[in-house]
Amino acid sequence: MSVLPLAGRRVLVTRAAHQAGKLRDGLRALGAMPVEVPVLEIRPPESFEALDAALLGLGNYDWLILTSANTVRAIAERAAALGIALAQPVGLKVAAVGEATADAARDFGFVISFIPESYVAESLLHGLVDHAAGRRIFLARAAVARDVIPDALRAAGAQVDVVDAYRNVMPEAAPEKLCAALADGIDAATFTSSSSVMHLADAARAAGIMWPFADVAAVSIGPITSATLRELGWEPAVEANPSDIPGLIAAVVRLFESR
Repeated sequence: MSVLPLAGRRVLVTRAAHQAGKLRDGLRALGAMPVEVPVLEIRPPESFEALDAALLGLGNYDWLILTSANTVRAIAERAAALGIALAQPVGLKVAAVGEATADAARDFGFVISFIPESYVAESLLHGLVDHAAGRRIFLARAAVARDVIPDALRAAGAQVDVVDAYRNVMPEAAPEKLCAALADGIDAATFTSSSSVMHLADAARAAGIMWPFADVAAVSIGPITSATLRELGWEPAVEANPSDIPGLIAAVVRLFESR
């Protein structure tokens, strides 16, 4: 009888609770014991003023850039609260960062014109910046996100409205759950975004836990997340390629196969 590649490995899952299922189930199917410590919780933006104005004036834009499935859900929920149909106006093109974002957008009736080859800002820009001059762009994203995309598009001559669709906050229970998880032992920690890195570091600080965790391998979903790990003093043991959940699971397998 063959042994599953992650048999007996305890792997930390830091995704928001409502998004953890695919990663958790994929790890478990390969024999791992997923340990869930959600360090992200989706909440409304501090103000809906900018989001409401953008949604009510959606027909005035040339491009809508959707940066995550959470962004799609946030704007759909807000449109419903405003009592307006989230319909794609004629002439509006939609760019989605990643297939998961694109699938979520299609569920709400959007036709996707562009998906970058890799799920990082620089890849998105490569496909859009040459067509940005004179265009009006609605960039919907999480609060406190990087400014690489809007800065580059503006430099190329676009008018960019950057709108906070939601906030990522750390759940109050995260420090306590992290203590319990580490007390039982962890072999690897998975990170699906820069926010997951920063919030786990905050949870560790709040719990009085040394960062990075001793004898725990960090597994990153992609180069931006890896850069954040390095900025906070934790060198990733392995990075996913492609930068998606199946790629992250495959990276965990590679990690332990190499050992």
